[in-house]
Amino acid sequence: MTNWLNSFFNIEKNHSSVQREVIAGITTFLAMAYITVVNPAILSEAGMDFGAVFVATCVAAALGSIAMGVFANYPIALAPGMGQNAFFAYGICIGMGHSWQVALGAVFISGVLFIIISVLPIREWLINSIPKSLKLGMAAGIGLFLAIIALSGGQVVVDNPATLVSFGDLTTPAPLLLMLGFVLIAALTARGITGAVMIGILVVTAIAWATGLAEFKGIVSAPPSASALLELDIAGAFNISMLTVILTLLLIDVFDTAGTLVGVATRANLLDANGNLPRLNKALLADSSATAAGALLGTSSTTSYVESAAGVEAGGRTGLTAVVTGILFLACLFIAPLAQSIPPYATGAALLFVACLMIRSLADLEWDDITDTAPAIVAAISMPLSYSIADGIGFGFITYALIKLLAGRGAECPAAVYVIAVIFALKFTFL
Repeated sequence: MTNWLNSFFNIEKNHSSVQREVIAGITTFLAMAYITVVNPAILSEAGMDFGAVFVATCVAAALGSIAMGVFANYPIALAPGMGQNAFFAYGICIGMGHSWQVALGAVFISGVLFIIISVLPIREWLINSIPKSLKLGMAAGIGLFLAIIALSGGQVVVDNPATLVSFGDLTTPAPLLLMLGFVLIAALTARGITGAVMIGILVVTAIAWATGLAEFKGIVSAPPSASALLELDIAGAFNISMLTVILTLLLIDVFDTAGTLVGVATRANLLDANGNLPRLNKALLADSSATAAGALLGTSSTTSYVESAAGVEAGGRTGLTAVVTGILFLACLFIAPLAQSIPPYATGAALLFVACLMIRSLADLEWDDITDTAPAIVAAISMPLSYSIADGIGFGFITYALIKLLAGRGAECPAAVYVIAVIFALKFTFL
């Protein structure tokens, strides 16, 4: 089995091992397990059954992750996206008054359009034309985005009506345990301990259980019987009022995925000599197919997850990492109590550590060229502050194109950058 896995996933060629890939897959799952609870909680606000969405979330994450691992051989896991689920519930259903069945239909249509774009050379051309500086900025931006997710989940950073954000009460258990886990992970990594990220998550979780700060809800239970399979209303989504909804879903999915693929692959040193992603078309097809499949199962858009960076830092370099994560999502149908017992500050410690590692990609910028560095930094800063990878990318592209043009160096800007900049300018204006 080991020899077959090595051959199928090119594990040794990628300077990894089966054991390391398995640990990385477990690490990624632990960092993503929160979605099995959070996604049903958000979509239930739109009138969907919590248990039905739980099943759809686990199955969609499993199918998407396994597809990414088997067909594209990338250590990137998928699940229903944060942000997309909020837009689904609060924007489409509550805000615009559409039923969740129609909203699922819109997600399905956007997924099909995504598949068409992925099959055509358009999207691969767009992504591979992204300048190196913006790729580095996107990787750092994802790191900053992970940091704000981690710090807010651990109550280190809280909202403030006067200053937008501020420190929480750092003497309370959640911030203390998050920082304990972060320090432990960093120290173990410095000592060269394999699986440092996973050890940190498990130690913080064990302390939380032992002290009663988090509830140990058990290990095994039967999956919920409710199902949202094939409950989508595609005909209802073919309405002029849904056009902007479908376009918004498509844009978010396209550029969220682009940012995640580029950012995580850059951190894992998986780009080729020209700075492009090999097998990109397969990765895009796996991601777009997962969105369409997720809608059929009964959940909002499924996308590549930035938390995959946690598995990359644990040593994951091939698709086996994603396959292991996918298998664990399937198992999560039966071990939901265990997954729900991991407190957010335990996974937050891992995400904060990964954020620190990803942000250092800014060091590789050509700092003497302000036309390259300024847009990259704008993109990086915009992601956490807008709480959107896609919007941060768009703002960076618009900045890059305008600076190059006004500096009299417009010819240095690839045509794809102008195209993406115009698309996002129209999105910010009309969608």
